[in-house]
Amino acid sequence: MSSATMMAMPVSPGEPAPEFELPAVDGPGPVTLGDYRGKTNLFLALMVGLWCPFCRRQLVQLGAMEDKLKALGVQSLAVVATDPVHARVYFKFRPTRLRLASDPALSIHRAFRVPKPEPTPEMLQALGEVRVNPFGDLPEPMHLQELSAKLTVEDGYTGTPNDQADIERQWPQLKALYMIDRDGIVRWVDIECQEEGLAGIGKLPSEEVILQAARAMAMPH
Repeated sequence: MSSATMMAMPVSPGEPAPEFELPAVDGPGPVTLGDYRGKTNLFLALMVGLWCPFCRRQLVQLGAMEDKLKALGVQSLAVVATDPVHARVYFKFRPTRLRLASDPALSIHRAFRVPKPEPTPEMLQALGEVRVNPFGDLPEPMHLQELSAKLTVEDGYTGTPNDQADIERQWPQLKALYMIDRDGIVRWVDIECQEEGLAGIGKLPSEEVILQAARAMAMPH
C-alpha cells in the first residue's frame, strides 16, 4: 500500500459514505449501503477479526444498544473482518441481534480510509509499554498483551488458522464507528485511539455519546 493511501484523511462528517457490498453473516446477502439509503439512518461499526478480544467484547456492547438505536430510527450493522463461515460458527454459539457483514480483506476499512498505523520499532515499543482499561472494569489498567490474553481465557476463545491468517493480514488496523443518514451522508465518526492515543485501544465511546449522535441525525441539517 502506498504511503499516500496511508496518509489519506479518513472519511469525515459531511462526506458521502463510500459504497460497499459485503457477504452477510447472519442471513442471505450481500449487504450493501443501498439497503439503507433512502430508508433509514445507519450506525456502522467497522471491527477487525474475531482474533481481537476487544472486538468480541465491543460486539456484545453494541448489541446491547441495538434496540435503543432502533427506537431512534437507526439500524445497526457491524462488519466483522473474518470469513463468513468462521463468523457464522462463532455467532451460532454467541448470538447477537446485530446485523453482521464479513470483510476479511478490510475492503470497507480501506474505502472509509480508516487508519492502519505503520508498525515501526517506536510504535511496537509503545504498544509493549501502554496500559489500557477499555471497558472500565479493571482495578487498574493492564499491559495490552496481558489483558488480551486474560480476555481470551475468560471468553473461552480458541484461535484458529483462520484467525492467524486474519491477524497477519489485518494487524494493526484501527476500528471505527459511523453514523450515516438516510441520504448516505456521514454525520458522525469515531476512530479508535483518536482521542487518547494508544491508551484508547479497544475502547468504545459511551452509550450516551453514541445515542446522542443518533439523535442528532433526526435534527434538520
